[in-house]
Amino acid sequence: MSHDGVGLRAVMRSVAFLTAGALAVPVLTACSADDEEKASPVAAQDIAPAGRNQVTDGGTLRWAVDAVPATLNTFQADADATTSRVAGAVLPSLYRLDRDGRPQLNPDYLESAKVVDEEPKQVVLYKLNQQAVWSDGREIGADDFAAQWRALSGKDSAYWTARNAGYDRIEKIERGKNNLEVRVTFSRPYADWKSLFSPLYPKDVMGAAATFNDGARRKLKVTAGPFALQSIDSKTGEIHLTRNPRWWGRPAKLAEIALVAVPRDQRATALAANKIDMADVDPEEAGRITLAAGTRGSAPMQGPGTPGSTLDPAQAPHPSAAQYTTEQNGLSGFVVRKSLEPAYTQLALNGSEGPLADERVRRAVARALDRDALAQAVLKPLGLPAVPVGSHLALAGQQAYADNSGALGGHDTKEAQALLLDAGWVPGGPVKEEKKDKEKGKAAGPEGKKAAPGAEPDSDDGTYIVGGDDKPAGLDRAKADPAGESERQRTNHSDEQTATRFDGKRYAHPDTRQGGAPGAYAPKGTAAPAGVASGVLAKDGKPLTLRFVLPSGPGSESLSTVADHISRMLERIGIRTETTKVAGDSYFKDHIAAGQYDLALYSWPASAFPATDARPIFAKPVPAADGSLTVEQNYTRVGTDQVDQLFDQAIGTLDEDEERALVRKADARIWAAAGSIPLYQRPQLTAVRPNLANAGSFGFQTPLYEDMGFLKKGAKPSATPSTP
Repeated sequence: MSHDGVGLRAVMRSVAFLTAGALAVPVLTACSADDEEKASPVAAQDIAPAGRNQVTDGGTLRWAVDAVPATLNTFQADADATTSRVAGAVLPSLYRLDRDGRPQLNPDYLESAKVVDEEPKQVVLYKLNQQAVWSDGREIGADDFAAQWRALSGKDSAYWTARNAGYDRIEKIERGKNNLEVRVTFSRPYADWKSLFSPLYPKDVMGAAATFNDGARRKLKVTAGPFALQSIDSKTGEIHLTRNPRWWGRPAKLAEIALVAVPRDQRATALAANKIDMADVDPEEAGRITLAAGTRGSAPMQGPGTPGSTLDPAQAPHPSAAQYTTEQNGLSGFVVRKSLEPAYTQLALNGSEGPLADERVRRAVARALDRDALAQAVLKPLGLPAVPVGSHLALAGQQAYADNSGALGGHDTKEAQALLLDAGWVPGGPVKEEKKDKEKGKAAGPEGKKAAPGAEPDSDDGTYIVGGDDKPAGLDRAKADPAGESERQRTNHSDEQTATRFDGKRYAHPDTRQGGAPGAYAPKGTAAPAGVASGVLAKDGKPLTLRFVLPSGPGSESLSTVADHISRMLERIGIRTETTKVAGDSYFKDHIAAGQYDLALYSWPASAFPATDARPIFAKPVPAADGSLTVEQNYTRVGTDQVDQLFDQAIGTLDEDEERALVRKADARIWAAAGSIPLYQRPQLTAVRPNLANAGSFGFQTPLYEDMGFLKKGAKPSATPSTP
């Protein structure tokens, strides 16, 4: 998924369960705050930075998206990454993310914003830019803030909102000395107050339930960004944004941005046919472009016909070799800019039932994984840093980041085997024969079990977020190849699932069992069972077999490769996996959200505000009155009171250092519970025209739409990013 799909407040992840006392206190203090403050992103952004004086005035940027969005209201359940992309160009955001994924005050809208009182209640005073006006000429002011608060507070059920986090803590909003001063008083302390009012909609949209629910779905009459919405057409699949004549900031360099709906598997063709100028692409297409561009590419990538590839151009997935050659000629006019997305791929372990309900088995699975090898399999062929992710709640460069994986322990096959033995899984035990459904391609899990309504992918890039910038990723498994997968399989990442933006609805699961036998560690001195690697582990007459559910579809080779590696790692400790491919459009709703899996691969976006955004993903599931399990976004169904308490403490403190320390403690406990295992940061590959400046693979940073444009003749990108 793209940076725009994540937005300033990307919603996140899944949860974990921890038995009391399993985590030693020293683990929590392994990383110092000073060390984390010096952290930087694993990969720099790649946007061909150039000063505004080097960029020509005018021109149209045709930018590929997955689809025309169902709504232009980012606070509705069916908003997607394209919704966020439009909002970023045409609406106010009081804070935006810098290259390190940290929120920074946006001077186009704010002169200042600070906490002016903490006792008896928290009060934040916003002073707005005096030039900031809506496109109808009205100044942006306190009445807009008040209307958005009332709409998103959760107190009026007539508003169909996807979430109200933070807004539900506001007690009142008042004018200060004038309408450009806004005093926000909170009923309870709220650490992540900077996350609010981004984007900010006019009171014309937020002032009434009818306009909130329907008025902003297909049009935005009033805007306040460097661009304005000119038209949106579902039939042609295009959205046109044009310069806002009332914009008071740095004038937009481009005359127009056209967001063009192009499915991810058709982007190479669209690029070659001169239908688009910029598009997020998969590793296979990136390899083709690098090959076509010759020396313009920065590092070799694998793809059809590239050096080292197992695929011949004539075998490429195109109707003919002639067409492939024609497209290669067209692709020679592009380059690939690459970085890492602000999102990570994880292995999710469903702890609600079966063997993984026992924490010791989950920990054994985690200890069997060589996360370094998995990261290298995906990222090394792309020339990107192959560094495993060390946190569930932040990524390197963000202030809350700390590598807390030590709370679980590293790759250790012997320890994994000992944990399984302690849990009662022994080699060579009697195994009762059971009838198995051998129907090919049948969806995993009992027939008829569906997730509750509302579990829809949030995609503009093919990821489920469980999706991405151009789609919810589809996780698909390739056939095991002991001699080594092809490079195409290793690198194709596009259809990877990312966790969807939470739609505010809760999913029920029929089984309320939690955890397993107490004790996360095998007793000291326990010998690892001999011969596990080649024997069948069994318990109570049943073999230790886990359902590995993956989506099928184009662009899923990378996840297939990762799944194969994981299966072989688990086989070494006596765990067998049964991998089932399911349709990509049902993968999240019918399997992940419904709990019909043991193991699954999908991604979560990083958030600048993890105390708020990660809370529903790692919250302890709660049994409902009807016996079902309310899981919010915790699709691993693993949680603990300790993690919940740490999140509550973090969100309720106004001391930023204390908040980060509490978030890191929560992450360490999530690691120890082994409900989800972060693997690697997702690659971000963007095909662009060489003369396009200040655009490409943005990494963490919020795109500066007004600075994008085409270089003047003879101008070259600068070595360092331009300063706003």
